This record gives sequence, C-alpha cells and structure tokens, in this order.
Amino acid sequence: MVKYKIVERIPTVDEYRNLCVSVGWESVMNFDVAEKAIENSLYAVVAVQDEQTVGMGRIVGDGAIFYYVQDIAVLPEYQKRGIGIKILNTLMGYIKTHAPDKAFVGLFAAEGTVPFYERYGFKDYSPSMTGVFLVTPI
Repeated sequence: MVKYKIVERIPTVDEYRNLCVSVGWESVMNFDVAEKAIENSLYAVVAVQDEQTVGMGRIVGDGAIFYYVQDIAVLPEYQKRGIGIKILNTLMGYIKTHAPDKAFVGLFAAEGTVPFYERYGFKDYSPSMTGVFLVTPI
C-alpha cells in the first residue's frame, strides 16, 4: 500500500511541470506562465510520498460564484491507488466549506474519466447545456 499524505499548498513550478508532462499535457500547457497561474489558485493540494510530489489538484475561479476543479494529475506509476480520489475529496471539501448556495462548480474531464467525476455529482448536461472553450491565440 502506498503511504502518502495530502498537503494543502500549491505545487512548485517544477512539480507542476513534472506532473503535467507525466500525464501527457505538455502539448496543451504554457509553462512560461505556469508560476502566475498556480499562484492565482484559490486552493491547491499536493500528494507527497517519501518527500516526492506524486499528485496535485487545484481550484481556480472567482471565489464567489464560479469554481473550477483544475489540474488533477497523479504520476502514472502512482495511479489507481486512491491518490486521485483523496485529492478530489480534499478539493470538494474546500468547495463544500467555501462555496455559497447556487455556486457553479465545473471541470474539464479527460477522455475516459467522466465516471470518476460522476461519483461526486458532476454530470454532462448536454444537449441542454454544452461546455465550450477557446484556446488562444485567436
């Protein structure tokens, strides 16, 4: 059994880069602005084992109406061991404590991960509501 702990802090830029690259997000991340992005998190956690960061998760948003679960990533060799569940449980605990009634909590789910998030009440609202996004430059 993997012994790890969840620590309430933002990941360092190096930790962030390492985790993003490890899960295949390198082509869609702008690491030149990662430091500012992670500093602007509303809340963040890292999963640590033997002083190595093996996972992370963040919440971004306006802290009032909109909250987005962002960047849940676990090193591939540590996946399927409950670390992602513990990260999301911790993030959802923050939302439960801090988000007011009728707050919007969103996320982008990687292919094949929707059932994981559905356990927390997230659901696909299409066709009545569709999430769309734009990636710059425009």
